[in-house]
Amino acid sequence: MNNTQPMIDRLLAPINQFLQCETPDAWIDEARKPEILTALLVDHCNCELKASQTAIWLIRKYAVDTESGNALLEWARPYEDFVYGRAHSTTAFHGKKNGLSGELVPKADTAYGQELIERMVRLIKEEFHHFEQVLEIMENRQIPYSNLNAGRYAKSLMKTLRTHEPATLIDKLIIGAYIEARSCERFAKLAPYLDDELKKFYISLLRSEARHYQDYLALAEQIAGNDISDRIQAIGAKEAELIVTPDNTFRFHSGVPA
Repeated sequence: MNNTQPMIDRLLAPINQFLQCETPDAWIDEARKPEILTALLVDHCNCELKASQTAIWLIRKYAVDTESGNALLEWARPYEDFVYGRAHSTTAFHGKKNGLSGELVPKADTAYGQELIERMVRLIKEEFHHFEQVLEIMENRQIPYSNLNAGRYAKSLMKTLRTHEPATLIDKLIIGAYIEARSCERFAKLAPYLDDELKKFYISLLRSEARHYQDYLALAEQIAGNDISDRIQAIGAKEAELIVTPDNTFRFHSGVPA
């Protein structure tokens, strides 16, 4: 940990400036309990898939035609079949993070389409890979995959969305930036309290999570074409509220345990 601390500090510096609060110690105290490990890993696994699904949805809605959109759905299908119980083996998707068939073609009338495609496809590949990594850790520890009800975090953030375009897209990208930034911050804060395998794994995720936050924010700024600091501030205030207020459900992005 000490050898990697300068790297961690560099990665977290902009993230800590972006986030409007730190994760409270009460959440860390709960997350580090041995009896919480199953919920922590299962929810982490789900978060990785949800992140890839969000990126796929953004590409399909805003950047590509129907044929390219269908190729994205086929890419995700083996992972979703496992999560939603349509398949019970990981062999169908293991190592398929690069399994996108064909090149995605941006819509001709979307100025930012290619940029959105490139950044989101890279994110999807990494999230699929992280999903597989978490599942492997769970399998090695004989922790079965199970469905968990989603917490309040993402749903509450989505309530901040404006309802006209491109404002809706810009807000979705800002929310994506906050989710990725919070993930990165929590991986770093929680890692010292975990066993050696999980500590090493969570630290290994920091670089990609930090880049994901930057990609989302860069896209939001590019598409807006003007200052969006007021929206960043407003959404960030809601995000901080969800992190520091009591929460009845423990999840990777939950608030203070009630």
